[in-house]
Order: sequence, then C-alpha cells, then structure tokens
Amino acid sequence: MKRRNKIYLYITVLLLLVYIGLLAVLCLSEYTDSNATIRSFGDAFWYSLVTFTTVGYGDLTPVTPVGHAVGVIFLLLSAGIMMTLFGAAISFVTSEGLPLFLLGFQREKNWYYFADYGAEAHILAANIFKEDPDTVIIFGEKKTDEMEFPDYPCLFINVSPARIVARKKSTGSKCKIFLMKENDIGVNSRAIGLHQLPVDVYARTTNGQDHLSGNIRFFHSYDCCARQYWRSRPLCSNEHTIVLIGFGNYGLSILERAIFTNVISVGQHVAYHIFGDATEFLATHRHLHEVFSIGTVSQDSDSLLFYKECWEMHHEVLELADRIIICPDDEPEGWNIFWRLGRYYKLHGQIHLHSNREAPGVSYFGTNEEIYTPNQIMRTSLNQAAVTINEIFRKSVSYPTLSWENLDDFHRESKISAADHLLMKIRILLKDETITDFSADTVEKAYREYCETKKDAAVQEMYRRIDHLRWLRFYTFYNWSYGAARHDGARQHPMLCAYENLTPEQRRERDAAWELLGSITVELK
Repeated sequence: MKRRNKIYLYITVLLLLVYIGLLAVLCLSEYTDSNATIRSFGDAFWYSLVTFTTVGYGDLTPVTPVGHAVGVIFLLLSAGIMMTLFGAAISFVTSEGLPLFLLGFQREKNWYYFADYGAEAHILAANIFKEDPDTVIIFGEKKTDEMEFPDYPCLFINVSPARIVARKKSTGSKCKIFLMKENDIGVNSRAIGLHQLPVDVYARTTNGQDHLSGNIRFFHSYDCCARQYWRSRPLCSNEHTIVLIGFGNYGLSILERAIFTNVISVGQHVAYHIFGDATEFLATHRHLHEVFSIGTVSQDSDSLLFYKECWEMHHEVLELADRIIICPDDEPEGWNIFWRLGRYYKLHGQIHLHSNREAPGVSYFGTNEEIYTPNQIMRTSLNQAAVTINEIFRKSVSYPTLSWENLDDFHRESKISAADHLLMKIRILLKDETITDFSADTVEKAYREYCETKKDAAVQEMYRRIDHLRWLRFYTFYNWSYGAARHDGARQHPMLCAYENLTPEQRRERDAAWELLGSITVELK
C-alpha cells in the first residue's frame, strides 16, 4: 500500500511539472508577440483554467504558433479532466469519502463503531442512541438495498476501524468498537490489530474469558440474559422450589447467576431442579457439594438436583414448583414446552419463558432489547461499583491488597459478583421484595437502614453471614478450597470455611460490599 501511494505521488508531481512547463512555454512564446493578449504567467494560468473548464470567455487567446500548439493540448485535455473531476466528485459523494469527511466535524462526540450491521448491532446502537442522542454511530459495511435504514442517525462506512480511529485524531473520548457476532474476534478481518489502537473493544463470545488484552473485553449474550433475568425477577423469600428446563448456554448461565446472587437469608433452603445433561457441569465444578446439597433436597442449605430424564416424568416436582424457568437454547422448543405445561399440568407457580418474541399473557424474558443495552454489554455501572468495593475493601484490612488495575480477571470478577448482589442487599435491608432496580432514594434509604441496624451486633453478624455465604458460593464455584494460607496458584483460601471459624478481621472484610451502598448514594446524587 505504501509503495502504491508513492507511485501515485510521483505521477502527480510529474503531471504538475508538465503543466507548469506548458504554462511557461505559453507565456514565453506569447510575450514576444506585440499583438498577444497573454502577457504574463498569470494570464497563461487563467487561459488554461478557462480552457480546461470549457467556459471559453475569449478574453485571452494565443496568437503565436507555439501558443496555438499549447492551446490545442489544453483543449484535448479539457474533456478528460472534466470527466475525471466529475467522476471523482460522484465517487466522493457515493463512496466513503463524504461520510469520512463529515466525521471530521464530529470528533468531540462519542463514537461507536460496529464491525457489521445485524439484528444485535442494530438494537444495541438504538439503545446507545436513546441514552446518548449526541453520539456518532458507525456501521463498518455498505448499506444494501435490502437493509431498512435505522430510525436513528448513523453512517454506513465500509472502512477499517483503523481509518475511523485516524479520523478521530485522539479527540474526545476513545472510540468504542463492537464485534457483535459470536466468537468474531478470531475470524473477522476487522478485528486484526485492534489491540494496538487507542480504542475500547467489546467482542461477543461463548467462552468464559473476559479479557484478551488490555483494551479488548468479551461479553456473553447468555450471561447478559441471565443477569437481566435475576435482576428483573429476583428470588423471593417464599420461593423454595425452582425448576429449570433446558441446560444449554442459557440454562447454564441462569444457574450460574443464581448461585452467585440468590442469597437472601442465612437459613435459606432453595431447591433448584435442573432438567438437562449436567455431566460436564458437575465434573468441572467439583467443590459445589461443600456449599450445596447435591442430589437431595436439604432443609439447611440450598440444593442442586439434576435430572437426565425428560421433565415430563416428574409431575410432582413441576406441580410443587414456585417458579419454572423454560430456557432451552432452541427457542421454538421452549415455546413447545410452555404450551404443553399449560395444557397438561396442574401448576401453582410462575412460568418464565426465554423468548425473543413478545406475546400477551406470557411472562417472557431475554429479548434482544433487554440484553443488548450499553449497561449490559459494557457493564459500566457494574464495573464502577466493583472498583469501589475493592477500594473500600483495601481500606478495611490491615494487610496489603492490590488496586483494581493490578487485579487478575478472577479477582475482578469476584468484586463484580459482589456488586451484582447489591440489589438483593437493598431488598433485604428495606424488606421490600418488589424492588427490581436502583434509584438514588432507594439506595439512600437502604444505606441509612444499614447504618442504623448494624448497631445491633447480632444484626451486623447476620449481614456478614449473608455476604460470606455469597462469597463462599462464588469461590467454590471456581473450585477454590480451604487452605491455612492463601495460595492463588493452588486455589486455596483460609476464609473458605464456616463463618464461625473466621477471625474478627476476616468477618469485618464482609462489610465492604454493604458499605458500597453509601458510595453509590453519593454518586447517584
């Protein structure tokens, strides 16, 4: 590419020199004739412009033979030059030239670049525009006749991310780049070299990795769906039997989020009945039996019961369920299960169906509009809360701890999991299970309640026990076990034990996640 650019430069310089030479010849030949009207280099330049543009004012004309010869050359070149200029103008308007030119006037705005235009990219872009109307949305492909133009301002520019970033010129905030197809980071040509650009990259994946390099972050649509599900439909204290039908990507993510966030009291005993092949899951998470009852219903702890048989064989489980979550990866199969349950079974609990289609009278979840939001994909508020938790934790302990920038992915995810549990903490503090979202007033009330009630030592111990149980479940899920001293390589931690065996300082560490409510109150105000 660089060699081709040099060739174009050499040709341009050569043509310019030839043009200047012709002007000089015309000027010198006409200057010697007393009847000539072209008497200077400026006259020669004006004559060439009038000739090239085919205007032909007639105010200046060559009179010498050499001048006539130069005029003939200009006349012959004029048609070609006009066609070239006209073609260049058309190409500039119809190709990427004009959009790239216009981008230069909007460098101060936030830029969001999508490598491709698809259903998921379209919905995320629409949600971004709702939150930030003064933004620039760019799709990195040409618009075809089959595409319906979005109802928000956007540009279709079929150029690489590097060219987009070059137009930004490091002005304003970093450009954000999205790869919305699953596992696109390894196959999309537009992903090449992204780690070298001053951008934030968000790539959709199906594996469990969160980072590839400093500026590349992965997101999981299944995990986003599970987060949104438990946020909008949190576990209630009167629910003791949860049925999960379908244990593919969605079912696995929903169970994982339930393990991390569904901790609402010290003595809870929720039984999760999961229909689907869990062989790989149980083999991977081999320490879950330390905090869950596996295979049998317990009245002292939460239980996980997995069934290889089809769900139709367990009428008694379905009829006793407080909640049935239908979430096979194949959406039509989920609808089929939903209709069969309603037609043939006597149920008293709620039925929640994973579906991207809205239907009256159906409690559905996981639509693209719910999943593909800026806060879900970029986890902005969640990450900020996690950073704050880490800072509160660092101040609350006497031993050295790492800053957020120095934490590895696992320990970052540990803080994020703690932030995920904040909604449950607010519901616990305010004793209001109808709360499904944050607001400044709600968080402030919850924090005031925490500050007031923790004065009672027994209540404070209860708060610490709840968060210790949540923390235990997270670490156990990732196969950590008890060790007399912390050893990250061996995945051992001295706090992976019963609450009664913790030291006073270790118990105080659990306050950080509750104290976060105070920091959020200040930030929201």
